[in-house]
Amino acid sequence: MGNVINLNRFRKRAEREASAKQADVNRTKFGRTKAERSAEQTRADQAKAHLDQHRIDHEDQP
Repeated sequence: MGNVINLNRFRKRAEREASAKQADVNRTKFGRTKAERSAEQTRADQAKAHLDQHRIDHEDQP
């Protein structure tokens, strides 16, 4: 007699494996490390500060 297979377990395992593959693809496609995110945030803050330093405010204009 052949081996008995629980189809629910088989289905769920197949879904988990497919989900893991998709997650791996998404990590390589969209993922950034914490260092990359913080470096980008630092650059954005510096650029904003640089622009703010060169802003000309006219208090007499409405």
